[in-house]
Amino acid sequence: MDFNNIVKELATEMKTFTEITSRDIQIKGIAYDSRKVKEGYLFIAIKGVQADGHRFIDEAIRQGATVIVGENDISLEDTPYIKVDNARRALAILSDRFYHSPSMNKFIIGITGTNGKTTTSYLLKHVLEQADVSCTMIGSIQNSVNGKIYPSMNTTPGPLELNQLLYESRDEIVVMEVSSHALKQCRVDGILFDVALFTNLSHDHLDYHASMQEYFNVKKLLFDKLKKGGKAVVNSDDSYGEQLLEILYEKGVASFTVGRTKGNDVRLVSLNDSQQKMKLYDGVNPFEIDTKLPGMHNFYNMATAYLAAKIAGVDTEAIALALTNFTGIPGRFQQIKSDGVTCVIDYAHTPDAVFHCLQAARQAGAKQLKHIFGWRGGRDETKRSEMLSISAEISDYYTLTLDDLNGVTQEKMISDIEKLQSENGMSNGTIIPDRTLAIMKAIEDATTGDWIVITGKGNEEYQQDFHLDSKSDEETVTYCFNNLVIKGEEE
Repeated sequence: MDFNNIVKELATEMKTFTEITSRDIQIKGIAYDSRKVKEGYLFIAIKGVQADGHRFIDEAIRQGATVIVGENDISLEDTPYIKVDNARRALAILSDRFYHSPSMNKFIIGITGTNGKTTTSYLLKHVLEQADVSCTMIGSIQNSVNGKIYPSMNTTPGPLELNQLLYESRDEIVVMEVSSHALKQCRVDGILFDVALFTNLSHDHLDYHASMQEYFNVKKLLFDKLKKGGKAVVNSDDSYGEQLLEILYEKGVASFTVGRTKGNDVRLVSLNDSQQKMKLYDGVNPFEIDTKLPGMHNFYNMATAYLAAKIAGVDTEAIALALTNFTGIPGRFQQIKSDGVTCVIDYAHTPDAVFHCLQAARQAGAKQLKHIFGWRGGRDETKRSEMLSISAEISDYYTLTLDDLNGVTQEKMISDIEKLQSENGMSNGTIIPDRTLAIMKAIEDATTGDWIVITGKGNEEYQQDFHLDSKSDEETVTYCFNNLVIKGEEE
């Protein structure tokens, strides 16, 4: 990558504030972590939450950086410095160019929304692969490229890592979760999508976004990144989906909808939660699907995946068959059963997601429904009361416990939990701070037909030590089922 082209690209895409003379410099790589800089690299100084990359410019130069990009007013003696108005966007633009704009050579489906991104992406990957279409998947649980699995650190990777994954992918289609954090932090700037999906929008991340309106405004940015002729798929039954459709229609974006009323491109005609059956109608064909995924929310996820796969060129009968034989994903309504007791592990961490998760368990025939959950430290506190009210209303008994502390002391988290429970006057719950002991207690007290729903962590590992030496909710449940005596049928 030539230095002069870098200057030209940045000047075209954003505000630059430095007069740069022509230099004969070839960039061998890009880094925003000074520890990863090598000889001939360009280093981008980014102001993060915990550290400011401008503090490490000297270290980057010692490591071999030959060009520096940043936002501060800095004068470097021997190294070219390009001042920009947004270093995060500069990183995204340069990452795209360094890897030769890989999104332009791929069919890319981006999925955004509060809930359902992960399930919809797994559904799409399954449908595509069942139709012999190779698929790269980038998202919350893992990244899958060319049949290889890579760990996922964020829902959407940083732009450097993301463009590298797209560049290395030899798969025919890319399915990608796109979070509001990624959109606001410019991680997908420079990437263009063939199809953009909107699942829904509900209360979440208000510790990061100032309001629900700002949250929505950030989410809709994905639809500004469609390629010429790109298509949108929107849940029209969601109130924010309705707003989005009005905007898209005004812009002339080809938009397709899923919903329960006539006029939708894919209509949910007949729904039966308890039997886990649904009928889809796409204007031409009615398909009845016996799904293994419980809950109304999953019907919408499947309808969205159906429409996206159809746009991607998959035969509709093949899509319906693939949706029927999809068995689920780790940490998303994952069921573990023993002696007539069912434990459900789910990532649900928003009021809407908790509601649908508990409703699905109730409709599946839970004799007694117990709910174990907590809140993450340093995250949106405004949703806690609503989540507690939903749990108290739908479950027979709830247990409040600890989730990731994220720097908040255990004492503070317990105090917050006690205060919230007291303020809401809830009487059908208790507090057991140790997450593994909370699960153990629920399983010990369970009888045949009981359902225990554990939300908040999903497939993620614990970040602190608990009483049991287990690393996740799944390990804790498995240990308890293998080592505890369940009461069985009550007299």
